[in-house]
Amino acid sequence: MNGVHDMGGMENLGAVAPEPEAPVFHHAWESRVHALSVASPTRNNIDAGRHQREKIPGPEYLAMTYYEKWFRGLTELLVARGHATWAEIVRGYAEPGFAKTTPLFSAAEVTPRFMRRGSFARDGAAPAFTAGDTVRARNLNPPGHTRLPRYVRGREGVIVARHGAHVFPDSHAHGKGEDPQPLYTVRFAARELWGPTANPRDSVCLDLWEPYLEPA
Repeated sequence: MNGVHDMGGMENLGAVAPEPEAPVFHHAWESRVHALSVASPTRNNIDAGRHQREKIPGPEYLAMTYYEKWFRGLTELLVARGHATWAEIVRGYAEPGFAKTTPLFSAAEVTPRFMRRGSFARDGAAPAFTAGDTVRARNLNPPGHTRLPRYVRGREGVIVARHGAHVFPDSHAHGKGEDPQPLYTVRFAARELWGPTANPRDSVCLDLWEPYLEPA
């Protein structure tokens, strides 16, 4: 979907202010939101979580901090999936008689699970492109989730690497399975993206799934 979250190439959104010495969480409640998201029944679909945050109305999205977006998306997804009601979330406890469920994992399991490296690589179809191929990012404007930035749609680039097949977010976010698709790194010249005033030595590299691409 085309939302305010897709900020690539946009101007006048304020300066980037790096915080090299900043703590992981600025406030205690942020760590709790992170933990809630990890322990949520929705945690196994990161793409659905991203899409839920993308649906936050633009003015509200821009006014929120990072973990406020996480909390908003999490609560809306829990209600949409039938895991809780808004009344339960506001009160902080379940309705009387609500069926108890088994936690995804115990406190003792948290650290071992986080120490294991995950991967979205899967077996999938043979790739249609190879390194050195010139491709064009399709001009897609899907109503659902996509990881294809607006600023590269319709632009030509060159395949610089292949990464096998990976879970395809556009399908996974909407309950259509993992739908593994070939994944590539594509280099776009800055002048192809921004026009003749861009530095001719600059370029942008993006990891893009095969359904986003077509031969140029």
